[in-house]
Amino acid sequence: MSTIRQDAWTEDEDLLLAEVVLRHIREGSTQLAAFDEVGKKLSRTAAACGFRWNSTIRKQYKSAIELAKKQRKGEVQDRPLNEVSTGNDERKNIFEKENNDHNQANIQGITFEGVISFLSSLESTIKNVENLKLENEKLKSQINALQEEKNELLGKIDKLTENYNLIEEDYKALIEIMERARKMVVLQDEGTKFKFQMDKNGNLERIQK
Repeated sequence: MSTIRQDAWTEDEDLLLAEVVLRHIREGSTQLAAFDEVGKKLSRTAAACGFRWNSTIRKQYKSAIELAKKQRKGEVQDRPLNEVSTGNDERKNIFEKENNDHNQANIQGITFEGVISFLSSLESTIKNVENLKLENEKLKSQINALQEEKNELLGKIDKLTENYNLIEEDYKALIEIMERARKMVVLQDEGTKFKFQMDKNGNLERIQK
């Protein structure tokens, strides 16, 4: 299964699109059929070919389109075969002339005010980029500070957890000592002739009176 392309159009692809569309016009076919043919050759959708033709290419080949329409209607007689030069070279020359005329028209349409407006817009864009860079650096600094604070808090949590475990162990040991003492007191109340004292480890031991 072929992959539908999304990359930019090349000059050769534009030339192929114009050539196929003009041929379909001359033959009385539809532009939709031309878009479908070009799409299959270039692994693009017919919709993409149609958009490229209507938004960019068609404006560059107005005279060629009119000529193709006249040929379709029979207004222009076919030339003898010996007057036809190499097909691809001739068509390419026509397309290049149309493209050059289009570019020349664009150049002539450039005004001093337009240049000033473009430069002002460019300056504003550069300033926005610089501001974004500064903001990015500021955010990076804030992130680093927050990361350091996070690490410091994690260290405090580990320390508190360690202290809590120690306190819990001491509490359990105290409960055990109290339970032993309670049992020994019960034995004394029952008349047993023993007394108790604390050993060097903090434990109660029973001794005879």
